[in-house]
Amino acid sequence: MRRVVIVVCIALIVFSCGSKKRVTSKSSKKSNRTERVVKKTEVKETKVETQTDLPVKESVVVSSNPIEAYIETYRDIAQEEMRLYHIPASITLAQGILESSSGRGRLSVEANNHFGIKCHEWTGARIYHDDDADQECFRKYNDPKYSYRDHSLFLKERKRYYKLFELEIDDYEGWAKGLKAAGYATDRKYPDKLISLIERYELYKYDELVTGKTRVTRVNQSMESSHRVVKGDTLYSLSKRYNTTVDDLKRLNNLTSNNLNIGDLLVVKSN
Repeated sequence: MRRVVIVVCIALIVFSCGSKKRVTSKSSKKSNRTERVVKKTEVKETKVETQTDLPVKESVVVSSNPIEAYIETYRDIAQEEMRLYHIPASITLAQGILESSSGRGRLSVEANNHFGIKCHEWTGARIYHDDDADQECFRKYNDPKYSYRDHSLFLKERKRYYKLFELEIDDYEGWAKGLKAAGYATDRKYPDKLISLIERYELYKYDELVTGKTRVTRVNQSMESSHRVVKGDTLYSLSKRYNTTVDDLKRLNNLTSNNLNIGDLLVVKSN
């Protein structure tokens, strides 16, 4: 009898322990599952709050015309160079557009070189590019603004361009022709291309912002100090007519000979 009681007690104890384990296990699983759900919910809510706090970026309007976009980007730099070095902003912008393909050419994209300036005693970074010859050396800049500054210095410090700085600061036509005459470009139509860009996109208005002179005023002054060549005109006869010298006429018009073409517009006196 005593043995039976002991066996029954042991059986009851074993049964009781097994039930507790199962209950604890279920409770534990339920607790863990609940914890995971709560954690996921908290992470999701935190992420939403973080996105809400991000600053909203303003949309930037970019011109679909690459030339207009180029002008918008570099007009202030061109005007600053005009103030410092007396080179028309209109000329600088037109050259930049032409030489860099509106900022899309390889030299401008990879080297920030907007004017195709070659190494020439340059000790800084460089890039090699096919031009007049294969793999010529061109200057490389960290920022396009340094290309603009180097362009100003390039013109200002070379003797062959000194006549340009004797022209009126807003005389973009004189500058365009003078650059070609001084050997800046070999393209026969280089002056016409610059003038066309300046007048088509009204780049002269950036000169006006620096000088305070309007285009109407400049044109009127130009007409008063110019002469349209007709049959029979010579530099000598014009020098007598306008009380000047042949050398001054040649200097004002960047002429290398005494030959005149009918229809040419000559500057006969400086303003």
